Amino acid sequence: MTPDTFTRSQWYAIGRLPDFEGAEAKPVRLLSQDLTVSDAAGVLSVNDADGRSLLTQIRYGHLWTTLSDTPRPLYDVPEFDEPDRRLVTAGGVGVRCSGLRCVENFLDMAHFPFVHTDILGVEEHPSVESYDVSMDAEKDEIWATKCKFFQPMASAAASGGQMTEYKYRVPHPYSTILYKTCPIREDVWDLVGLFIQPVEEDECIVHSFILVFDEENTDTGLLHFQQNIFLQDRMILENQVPRKLPLDPRWELPTRADASSIAYRRWLKANELQWGVALFNEAA
Repeated sequence: MTPDTFTRSQWYAIGRLPDFEGAEAKPVRLLSQDLTVSDAAGVLSVNDADGRSLLTQIRYGHLWTTLSDTPRPLYDVPEFDEPDRRLVTAGGVGVRCSGLRCVENFLDMAHFPFVHTDILGVEEHPSVESYDVSMDAEKDEIWATKCKFFQPMASAAASGGQMTEYKYRVPHPYSTILYKTCPIREDVWDLVGLFIQPVEEDECIVHSFILVFDEENTDTGLLHFQQNIFLQDRMILENQVPRKLPLDPRWELPTRADASSIAYRRWLKANELQWGVALFNEAA
């Protein structure tokens, strides 16, 4: 299937800057198209299979490109400009499912006690309290706020269990950002996010990052903490059926805890997104 207008009009992260250092024509796959990235004295360029030069920008520690000549603006994350924050990126990890599935899984707090046991949740505290979900009409993005969950080890900097407050943001069909209680500073949020590179309708590369206030852990320690969590998620994601995301409510029955997922699916439908979506009764 040819990508729909909403999908095609987005900017996509395709790798970190060091991933392309010295590249002459490094192959990259995006939206079922073959691209190449070249590094000419530190200036990165992206071409499609016909040799056409694509638009690019460097933001948030990654190289971004788009298949559109008139793309939607890339969303703003002002926390990347704040001093004292540490950015740690994990590099691309391939996942055999639609990138839309990865976004939805990221929004799901109900799996914490069972998939991330003794890290992000414990089976003795499985309940997801009610939270608020809203649409920012001006920016066309989703926010889930007042999300609270007991976590025995909320981050690499946490010294013990705590009730953690979350805010989830979905500013892009293939990007999502979590704002969570900072364990060492008051009145600020640590950020964890996914920039997803949709390779095929049912295959993607996930570029994850953390942007935190942490003066104790090494980059390696922070990276291992996040990778451990994501690899636990990857096992679940690759066993979901179908591999593409169903938008028809007849396929999967939501619960109260799925309020953010419901809003996400409705948003995708409202924007007429079709690429990476499973049709009702479609073979897995």
